[in-house]
Amino acid sequence: MAKSESTKYRLAEAMKTCMKTTSVDDITIRQIVEVCGVTRQTFYRNFLDKYDLINWYFDKLLLKSFEHMGEGTTVYDGLVKKFEYLKEEHLFFAAAFRSDDQNSLKEHDFELILQFYQDLIGRKTSRPLGEDLQFLLEMYCRGSVYMTVKWVLTGMKDSPAKMSKKLVEAMPPRLAAVFDELKLL
Repeated sequence: MAKSESTKYRLAEAMKTCMKTTSVDDITIRQIVEVCGVTRQTFYRNFLDKYDLINWYFDKLLLKSFEHMGEGTTVYDGLVKKFEYLKEEHLFFAAAFRSDDQNSLKEHDFELILQFYQDLIGRKTSRPLGEDLQFLLEMYCRGSVYMTVKWVLTGMKDSPAKMSKKLVEAMPPRLAAVFDELKLL
């Protein structure tokens, strides 16, 4: 692992430590760098702000869960992995999802997941989504993020498999037909 990647993970660990006692909105960069043992300059060389750090860490986990989709892995399989990662890091993500800042994890999750599905469908069909399908995809992704946040903040009572099944079953029929045609369901 490259030095900057290692530093980013150390900063994420420091953020997780701070989240145990302080809400995300109240955590300062000063706290993070003191826990990590690095300078503010080091922090800002790696991240724009604390939300950028949270979103980077989330990206690392989310991309792991979806990296093989389209190569035989289904949406369900990718979601199970995502929810398993969220469950492993429950304290971190519960704290992160409570924030409603403009750079919040909720909005970042939506943008990332929407772009991922748009790119995946585009690669497999070699054409852009039509307006109607785009609307369904955006609505589905918004709803999925909302339900993911609710799942995390209410104690993750459903297993990752059950939560994934619920999200797959909630997919609008026209969108599900496209995913099925592409062998992603």
